[in-house]
Amino acid sequence: MNQGLPRDDALLQLQGVHTHIGAYHILHGVDLTVREGAVTMLLGRNGAGKTTTLRTIMGLWPTAQGSTRFKGQALQGLPTPDIARLGIAYVPETMGIFGDLTVRDNLLLAARQARRAAELDPERLKWIFSLFPAVQKFWLYPAGKLSGGQKQMLAIARAIIEPRALLLIDEPSKGLAPSIVQNLIGALRELKSQRASVLLVEQNFAVAQALGDDVAVMDDGRVIHHGSMAELVASPALQQRFLGLSLETHS
Repeated sequence: MNQGLPRDDALLQLQGVHTHIGAYHILHGVDLTVREGAVTMLLGRNGAGKTTTLRTIMGLWPTAQGSTRFKGQALQGLPTPDIARLGIAYVPETMGIFGDLTVRDNLLLAARQARRAAELDPERLKWIFSLFPAVQKFWLYPAGKLSGGQKQMLAIARAIIEPRALLLIDEPSKGLAPSIVQNLIGALRELKSQRASVLLVEQNFAVAQALGDDVAVMDDGRVIHHGSMAELVASPALQQRFLGLSLETHS
């Protein structure tokens, strides 16, 4: 699939995107499409350019060449707050929560339409509590004292405290215990059932298999494969070719 061609179903499209960080040329002409209502997995080894791709979309690293369009609007050159206001939420690998603030206040900071907890949409808050019970349980607890899994759930809750058109999530399962990963998969599956549009960086192939509709594989700052997640799951040859996986490594 040629990701450089415009697509009618594209919510987000990167065409020929190059990114430099200091003296280093990290992205080398990235072509990538995220379909509306789909979960797109961004896979690849460490250092392939996945996190840089997310940060470039959000304007945290400037685009040196190429274009990024969201709902047809060019993003390159826009400040990060303006990109966020268009309806894109970013959950970085570092989670981006405020450890000294309570869980409640972390959510309030992420909600543009509310200044007090009483102004948060009660139905949406109820839905978030159903996805992440720990958010409700530790409502007035300092976020910095949560476990790693609870912090990750809070980070995603912050991203969805108000409706967003697109979620960018960077390695949500990293460092989490297998039981917590399964809980996280369940919550993200519920988001998927709501037709959320997600670009999700992940190293855990089982997580990618459980959640992905589409998949893009990166290597050396380029997208080297794009297709359906089902096709990649069904083909050990593709897995070996693009990810170096074998059935034994993720069975």
